Amino acid sequence: MADTALDNRDVADTGTEARVVLRSPKKIQIVVIGGGAGGLGLVAKLGKMLGRKKFDIILVDRNQTHIWKPLLHEVAAGSLDANLDEVGYRSHAYRWNYRFFDGSLESIDRDARQVIIAPILDESGNEIVGRHRIRYDYLVLAVGSVSNDFGTPGVRENAIYLDDRTQADRFRKRLLNQCLRVSRTMSADPSADARVRVAIVGGGATGVELSAELFNAAKGLAYYGLEVFDESRLDVTLVEAGPRILPALPDYLSEAATEELEAIGVHVMTGRQVTEITDKGIATSDGNFIPADLRVWAAGVKGPDFLQGIGGLETTPGNQLVVTETLQTTRDERIFAIGDCARYIPAGADRPIPPRAQAAHQMAGTAYHNIRALIAGKPLKAFIYQDKGSLVSLSRYSTVGSLMGNLVGGRMAVEGRIARLIYVSLYGMHIVAIHGWLKGVALIAMGRINQVIRPRLKLH
Repeated sequence: MADTALDNRDVADTGTEARVVLRSPKKIQIVVIGGGAGGLGLVAKLGKMLGRKKFDIILVDRNQTHIWKPLLHEVAAGSLDANLDEVGYRSHAYRWNYRFFDGSLESIDRDARQVIIAPILDESGNEIVGRHRIRYDYLVLAVGSVSNDFGTPGVRENAIYLDDRTQADRFRKRLLNQCLRVSRTMSADPSADARVRVAIVGGGATGVELSAELFNAAKGLAYYGLEVFDESRLDVTLVEAGPRILPALPDYLSEAATEELEAIGVHVMTGRQVTEITDKGIATSDGNFIPADLRVWAAGVKGPDFLQGIGGLETTPGNQLVVTETLQTTRDERIFAIGDCARYIPAGADRPIPPRAQAAHQMAGTAYHNIRALIAGKPLKAFIYQDKGSLVSLSRYSTVGSLMGNLVGGRMAVEGRIARLIYVSLYGMHIVAIHGWLKGVALIAMGRINQVIRPRLKLH
């Protein structure tokens, strides 16, 4: 195994595994696994405030770049070019005084205070970097969540998840191929009733936003060579097991979203549990079968399977790490968990903190404070979740949601242009959090310019 592949790590070969130690063992080493909304914000803050002289901040992620997860439905529809909005971990690490290592967490050796990173393979399956270890003084697990198929037959084989950019890109390619088939069929036979049929399971934010974004993308295809294709050739069915879509929002906002979706052409089916997914479509509990060329599963989330019982830590049946009010894992005070992979039920509450980007950002702030407090021997503070509300974008058609109306008292429902403006500003806040005010504002401005000068759709 090549030493250079591990950047600044010393490697001692121990047979089947390489053991990694610091060249400066006197430094306090803080390792963060997962570069999502919480993990990336945390390492940026740690690197900025602690620096490299006495501390070594390390981020480990299996991807080379970061894309904000709430934007994946736009990547899937082709409305967003992820190459313009993604953040390269290595360049970000250089700017914010931390180090980035690519790799996937395999296990944790709590006795040795080391994480074991799985081998890195190339596209042909050849080993680039072997299994190795990274020492930690403090460890933060921020690996996010993955789709939960609840054991439904055929989901893994016949549906697409939208957990990461790779899956979103795969859906976009299949969508464009199907649109091309329909366009060519209609060019050859204008009387043909050729259609692109998409079935989306799950009436939460991802399913609803993707449904609307597909029609927005279909409108633009005629400008890019598919002259005989438009949104009238798109059949989108949204299937929700519950009595209504967007259960996190008030009833009337859920109804408003349903009316908006149906107005643009989405067929919304509620109270229908999916019993099986085949390569031809989706079977529901009422005996119906929905034919579909493309099938998307967005019906729930869970922690990644590798987290179950990892390092002897307490986990839930849904693979989440159980944490205390300080976000430390219940069995190891040196290990924290934040974001979707953490399960914390505040005192007096009957539900855990929801898996949202805003929760991950807030948890990152508390973890940052408590890690510094542990190092300094000072008291830790409890995590207090401040629910800012929920917003769901129906592409360019509408935006609905509810916010904590701190200025007006209580919860405030918002719709239309005001809601859309707030929704867009949330991404701006994320950009500022990971890049700082100066660069963040500049990137936001560049993003607005790109919307004008760049193509409306990513077709390659």
